[in-house]
Amino acid sequence: MIEEIKSEIEDAEQEEEQVLEQEEELEGAEEIEVDEIEILKEEILSLQQQSGEYLDGWQRERAEFTNYKKRTDREQQQLQHNISGNIIRRYLDIVDDLERALQNKPTDDEGASWAEGIELVYRKFLTALESEGVVPMEVGNQQFDPNLHEAISQEPNDEFESGQVIEVVRSGYLIGERVLRPASVRVAQ
Repeated sequence: MIEEIKSEIEDAEQEEEQVLEQEEELEGAEEIEVDEIEILKEEILSLQQQSGEYLDGWQRERAEFTNYKKRTDREQQQLQHNISGNIIRRYLDIVDDLERALQNKPTDDEGASWAEGIELVYRKFLTALESEGVVPMEVGNQQFDPNLHEAISQEPNDEFESGQVIEVVRSGYLIGERVLRPASVRVAQ
């Protein structure tokens, strides 16, 4: 019986050693898992930060490209307006000549029909200009504005306030909202 008790004690001691060994292995494994988890968390944070930087850079580049496209479209449109403005400006001198010719039109039979033909050409010319967005400025009795008017003389005049337009010598024209040619005016002193 003593031998059986000794044998049971040895078996119990062996089992206890095995349990202690297993507990040590589990503690070591938990330390390894905790370290690996910390490393993986740091790696995830690093990748999230890098991903955020890439997204921010991509969004900035896209916004810059959109702004570039808008700017080039605006420049293209401005260039087109400048080119058409330069061409139309040449024709405005012809319109001025037609206006002067119509101010002194003849009244006799043969001259009157010729003047009516010139007036018809003049109206067609104005219609063609209007279809391109060119319209004459309305200047009558306005205050002088250097953005819209070109003063050719300043004259004392009791009927008008100082700085008011007395007479339009040459018509001004707008293309859209832009001044194509300022109106030449006489201004009251």
